[in-house]
Amino acid sequence: MTEATLTAPVPGDAADTAVDAPAARGATGIVHRRGRWIDGWDPEESEQWEASGRTIAKRNLVWSIFAEFLGFVIWQLWSIVAVMLPLAGFALDSSQIFWLISIPSLVGATLRIPYSFLVPIFGGRNWTIISAGLLLIPAIAMAVCVGNPETPFPVLLVVAALAGFGGGNFASSMSNITYFYPQREKGWALGLNAAGGNLGASVAQFVVPIVVTIGAGVAVNLPLAGWIWVPLIVVAMAGAASRMNNISSAKADFSGSAAALREPHLWVLALLYIGTFGSFIGFASVFPKLIADQFPAFSGIAVGTASVSLAFLGALVGSLARPIGGRLADRFGGARVTIGVFAAMAVMTLAVMAVIPTGQFWLFLGCFLLLFAAAGAGNGSTYRMVPVVFALRGDGDAATGGDVSSKRKAAAALGLISAIGAYGGFLIPQALNLSKLGTGSYTGAFLVFVLAYIALLVLTAAVYGRARSDGFRI
Repeated sequence: MTEATLTAPVPGDAADTAVDAPAARGATGIVHRRGRWIDGWDPEESEQWEASGRTIAKRNLVWSIFAEFLGFVIWQLWSIVAVMLPLAGFALDSSQIFWLISIPSLVGATLRIPYSFLVPIFGGRNWTIISAGLLLIPAIAMAVCVGNPETPFPVLLVVAALAGFGGGNFASSMSNITYFYPQREKGWALGLNAAGGNLGASVAQFVVPIVVTIGAGVAVNLPLAGWIWVPLIVVAMAGAASRMNNISSAKADFSGSAAALREPHLWVLALLYIGTFGSFIGFASVFPKLIADQFPAFSGIAVGTASVSLAFLGALVGSLARPIGGRLADRFGGARVTIGVFAAMAVMTLAVMAVIPTGQFWLFLGCFLLLFAAAGAGNGSTYRMVPVVFALRGDGDAATGGDVSSKRKAAAALGLISAIGAYGGFLIPQALNLSKLGTGSYTGAFLVFVLAYIALLVLTAAVYGRARSDGFRI
């Protein structure tokens, strides 16, 4: 037999384009087939991993991050566009703007559940092409509808809901990368994938105000908020098609998901993830609205002919803090870090409540950025707890990830928990909306958040905070 291709073929290679060419299996066991399918993939096999596996995995990770990044951009696009609609002539009240901000998170969180099963069905490369292509729908639909101030609110709401496609991408992207990396490197690869995606929220909130105001004078060219992402989405589709791979051994684990759903710890960890990731994505989406309401003079800062919103700093700080939370959890234990995170989140939320009446914007911004940092660190620490908890529920060996049953349930739980946690992106804006409608201020909602963080702190300490007899900390 001839030696197998050690790197995935590029378009034009015989191994990728020949219709009936026989597959070649080399010493590493990897076989490349038409359609960029790979047979015999086993990243745990050290010879295969070092010879060609690492290179293939890195290439797939790069394009996965880029596609997921654009998913987050589209998912969070309405967080900044909705706040700018009145400047474009739209007659919307505060509650309607809150709905436009929160509905993408509701849809995106729901889509994460089916998206987590689609990679094994379609193939990781194929589904990345499809899921990236779906982002064209909300991007183009937004560009069209925000160009006409007469667009009815129900139409705006439907178009905003379509942005939920971007939220679903996280689950399929994380599922896909899981198959490419060995157990010892999964944490780092998934951390990069998640952080790269999360940055999309920050980039959207930074880029859109500049693009739609530069050279626009007193008006805003809001359709550009959608159009500017279309070429990048096309690049992501082309890159996925030419550089990514499908792994034939990837299988949908429906029985593992069913077993995970019967595990009480899944629901406890999901609550904790609502408190951490849900707070991050919820506050990230609503931050531009809060600044516009409480500190309108700082909603858009003029820089030449463009306008810059400082709201992007929240999502940026939270995204960068995520891997730090994971590293701290590796050293001190996920439960201990998560307890500290919830304590910090409660304190900083109280600080935000105290600062708002003073009218001190820079103090408000500083307190909120610390809140974002705590929430971002909590994303990493809570997510790190999941495989550890499920390993200890199995054979008790957290260092190896537990037995096969534990690993299957943990993998399924990660997808389900990421979906449940994303509902926080809907709950937080709507809680603030109800508080504003009912009392005329956001104080009531912030107080509820403080009580929720204290309750989650107590829950974490009660269930996971106690040291085990072997000295190992979750």
